[in-house]
Amino acid sequence: MQKRASGILLHITSLPSEYGIGDLGPQAYRFADFLAKAGQSYWQVLPLTPPATEINGSPYSSISAFAGNTLLISPQLLKDEGLLTDLDKSGAVSYKTKLLNTAYKHFKNMPANPAYEKFCADNKFWLEDFALFAALREHFKRRLWGNWPAAVRNREKNTLESLRARLADAIDKEKFLQYQFFRQWFALKHYCNERKIQIIGDIPIYLAYDSADVWSNPQIFKLTAAKKPQFVSGVPPDRFSKTGQLWGNPVYNWQVLKAKGYNWWIERLKHNLALFDVVRIDHFTGFVSYWQVPAHHKTSAKGKWLKGPREDFFEKLQKLVPLSNFIVEDLGPLGSAVDELVEKFRFAPTRVLQFGFGGNPALNPHRPYNLAKNSVFYTSTHDCNTAKGWFEKEVKDKQAVFDYIGRKVSAEQIHWELIRLAMSAVSYLVIIPLQDILGLGREARMNVPATTKGNWKWRFERGQITGQITKKLAKLTHIFGRI
Repeated sequence: MQKRASGILLHITSLPSEYGIGDLGPQAYRFADFLAKAGQSYWQVLPLTPPATEINGSPYSSISAFAGNTLLISPQLLKDEGLLTDLDKSGAVSYKTKLLNTAYKHFKNMPANPAYEKFCADNKFWLEDFALFAALREHFKRRLWGNWPAAVRNREKNTLESLRARLADAIDKEKFLQYQFFRQWFALKHYCNERKIQIIGDIPIYLAYDSADVWSNPQIFKLTAAKKPQFVSGVPPDRFSKTGQLWGNPVYNWQVLKAKGYNWWIERLKHNLALFDVVRIDHFTGFVSYWQVPAHHKTSAKGKWLKGPREDFFEKLQKLVPLSNFIVEDLGPLGSAVDELVEKFRFAPTRVLQFGFGGNPALNPHRPYNLAKNSVFYTSTHDCNTAKGWFEKEVKDKQAVFDYIGRKVSAEQIHWELIRLAMSAVSYLVIIPLQDILGLGREARMNVPATTKGNWKWRFERGQITGQITKKLAKLTHIFGRI
């Protein structure tokens, strides 16, 4: 059984920065220092893969299952390495892109780098196709790959060889940027691990259609003969949306994946286990059953459920990697098929305190007294309102919350009461979004499901994490045996 511990959920983009979004530079190291001072054992991030939409794009819709988001590269660290000279303070993505291009030009003029060559060789499985795809994506002015010339869309060998020669410099730039991203990432991870902080990563179950993986592995997705999506992902109508959520990602052809020994998925999970100490699998339900919607539909309402790979996949996976390093987003009811799969392979399921105040208490898996020791308990998640925002705008029966925590409190105090309640739970691990530590309202919410505007933008500011907050968090962590 895992030791009792706690940690904080904060995506890299939410760190303070003068360059548009948070990055892997000095502010990330300062945040790691805060975690250590506050007695935290985990730092959970959202997916680090490049979003299909660069500016405030969802990290859960990526153009690669393996590549890193190069906008997270720190210009300051590039300067320290001698790859950049002067740095202006600009929040524009275009400026940061210009800096990265400049760093590549300097790198080209340097002596051969054995570490870079080793990185390219070690990551050949995904890097060659990704670098070519990224270069082609710019060459074709960001048109969807399904609208590229047929010979390129269908990956005809002679055509691709010709394009590799023509776009050699652009391809090399993409490899260089990936090398820099992973160098900076592993340096930060090492810094955290030295301070006894483990990193929890996150794997979205689906990819964007406009991705290197769908282009280079079309057979493992349900596509038409013209390589367009035949069916797309989503969820049926629920409390978030009356027409369901139409995510639009192409769904997997699990029969083909099974025939191939699930190789692509296994490589993806092994890659992430190298990047992180623990990996959260988002929308774990998709391995049991998935909602498939014809691609031409405008909403998700008329899709249908199909069976996922279930035990067959995880029985093969457990022979290759330790399943104890995974936590899974299992938000289904107790006794469901998902719950049975979680129990069989002893995954640590996620539970969310905000969800624990509704429905039948005896059947609500998020109710604190229904939790198992082998679970990960959140006050809120990236898809939820903040604790304060939830209490102010979504809780209809505030007295029920007061009854549970044992006293009446104001909206300004509620976040610490919910943190205390989560910390006291039997779950071996408690994760608290930084927004809840800071007591921020709905203006700090990261994402609203079934919407596309205004998400993934929140960043905290320097000075918001005070010494008083650090001490209070450390004290609670000590009181409940999670230090």
